[in-house]
Amino acid sequence: MTEAIIFAITIVFPNLFLMALGVFMQKKGEVGPTFIDQASNFVFTYCLPCLLFFSVVDSEVDYGKQLTLIAAGVLVTMLLFFGGELYAKRFIRDPADQGVFVQGVFRSNMAIIGLATIDNAYGSTGLSIGAVYMGVVTILFNILAVITLSRVSKSAEDTWVSRSTMVIKKIFTNPLIIALVSAFVYKALPLPPISGVIHTTGDLLAGVALPLALICAGASINVKSMLHLSGVSMQSSIGRIVIAPLVAIAIGLLFGLSGVHLGVLFLMVASPAAAASYVMAKAMGGNEVLAANILAFTTIFSLFGMAIGAAILRSMGLI
Repeated sequence: MTEAIIFAITIVFPNLFLMALGVFMQKKGEVGPTFIDQASNFVFTYCLPCLLFFSVVDSEVDYGKQLTLIAAGVLVTMLLFFGGELYAKRFIRDPADQGVFVQGVFRSNMAIIGLATIDNAYGSTGLSIGAVYMGVVTILFNILAVITLSRVSKSAEDTWVSRSTMVIKKIFTNPLIIALVSAFVYKALPLPPISGVIHTTGDLLAGVALPLALICAGASINVKSMLHLSGVSMQSSIGRIVIAPLVAIAIGLLFGLSGVHLGVLFLMVASPAAAASYVMAKAMGGNEVLAANILAFTTIFSLFGMAIGAAILRSMGLI
């Protein structure tokens, strides 16, 4: 059990410390909204795509064997989505709250917290597997988010056609998806390995991605908002922190996953609410304050849930 606890601390606490550094820097006035926005955009547009691209290109992972993991991830996402929808329809009255609640339950922060924790746990092999998983599930996340947030409309021009167009545009212009598709195509073609200046530059950008993203995530936390939770935000946070990981473990075991594959599924699903959930809720007329509270609360407490879950799974020899 001691080894399992050390494993959990090793994979989660570096992320927590980097986020704490972001909070500290924000409190001292060393970083502000402008820096956070610019740095986050830099990470999303350049650093994370390099990390994903070279993780896939350099790996020797058999991606055909990941079909079971991806199928399990899709099923977990759909179960959380429809479960959240049924709960919201019965227990949450305000349409502006319903979609935000559901999104908080099913949509996790795979690109930053998930990948960073997987990197700590499994290194380059885990990153490669996590990158493929993320590429597929990110598309599903965007589609489901538009569906659940469509209960409210900000203007007459906000129609199903405009929303569908927005989803398609997001998918085809998403730097992370472009990087993953490019990596798959490169590996499929009889091309020489990437080396030299290009690979070195890519490695440098990739090395910046996760630490800077975690610092920005910490600097973005509004502690005051996090401590003033409404009933709805607490319910959604429980869904993200407690229910989602349990569903992931159950489905993973049902699909026969173990080792790194079960670990990737658990860590991806158990991650806090995605930062994009706030942006999309605000853009589509949802309760943005509720979205911010869910994001802040789960960003902190999901990390402890991930540590506890990882320790238990490790002690049982499952991951």
